[in-house]
Amino acid sequence: MNGGRRLRILVVNWQDRLNPHAGGAEIHLHEIFGRLAGRGHSVTLLASNWPGGEPRALVDGIHVHRVGGRYTFPLHVRRAYREIARSGYDAIVEDVNKLPLFTPSWSDTPVVCVVPHLFGTTAFAQEKWPVAALVWLAERAMPAVYADAPVIAISESTADDLVDRGFDRARITVSHPGIEHESCTPGPTGVGGERAPEPTIVYVGRLKRYKSVDIVLRALARLASRGERLRLVVAGKGDDRERLQGIVNELGIEALVDFSGYVSEAEKVSLFRGAWANVYPSPKEGWGITNIEAAACGTPSLASDAPGLRESVVDGETGHLVPYGDVEAWAEAIHKLAADRQDVERMGRAAVAFAGRFRWEETTNEIESVLRSVVSI
Repeated sequence: MNGGRRLRILVVNWQDRLNPHAGGAEIHLHEIFGRLAGRGHSVTLLASNWPGGEPRALVDGIHVHRVGGRYTFPLHVRRAYREIARSGYDAIVEDVNKLPLFTPSWSDTPVVCVVPHLFGTTAFAQEKWPVAALVWLAERAMPAVYADAPVIAISESTADDLVDRGFDRARITVSHPGIEHESCTPGPTGVGGERAPEPTIVYVGRLKRYKSVDIVLRALARLASRGERLRLVVAGKGDDRERLQGIVNELGIEALVDFSGYVSEAEKVSLFRGAWANVYPSPKEGWGITNIEAAACGTPSLASDAPGLRESVVDGETGHLVPYGDVEAWAEAIHKLAADRQDVERMGRAAVAFAGRFRWEETTNEIESVLRSVVSI
């Protein structure tokens, strides 16, 4: 979809990909808008800065303007917009990550709203109550402020959530994220060829309290108390690391859990290929991209039967969905996989086929189509 006039696009998001606190939402943003920049569109990103960060940068072909900080970005974004908007933009894309910035209320430029997911009451599981209350209240105001803006949701679960909150379903486009298929593959020896000989499960992602990694730790401890020996690799960083390490010590499963910290893309792929299962115990997500990445590497996933995650895992085919927070159910799901290597390989093969449906080029085409419809060119 490269025909038509090149667009001038301003993206507003709390963080860019190089921010130390960046996560899946920033990867999603850069994969899409970096490709749009590669197609000749002019893409500018207005985001927050961090100590030591450069105020201007070119990242993935995107001109990044950084203002304010992690908690002060909303106080700076409007002034920064007025300064850089003089050259004019065809459309503003607000990626609602963290807290809505209500761009339609302070710009006359057409706005497209991208929503990975909304926190709702899960904000109270992650932040102190004043911050969580602010997020909750701001999200409640969104249907009125964004009433005239096309909305792009990354899953049917997010679209349903938006409709439940008062958004018009006719204005919502569902566009699933893609993955990097060049690197996420089963490897040269095929599905299961690099699988660890002993049952090994992995968690790959940010270590945030609401991600609920502690549920898997407690399930692992239950299995260990029954004489089952499994290994868990926790890959990622975040402010919940210390608490999780304390739980490991309390449960006495230090020998079974490896906190590997941040891993490179190549290391991540190696972990997926070697695992018997990827785990994602969160209560709510927009999508669950690591489930698809693991699937592309030939590894099934165990995930909470929760919004977003139930779309990125086909229950019984590419993995299993487990009731959120049910430690015994998680222990049983892990036990079943650990006891049946053939079932792991069966689901791994199905997972590869399922993951093949999600490609960044197709996602970018969908976003570009929405942008062109907004500016009518």
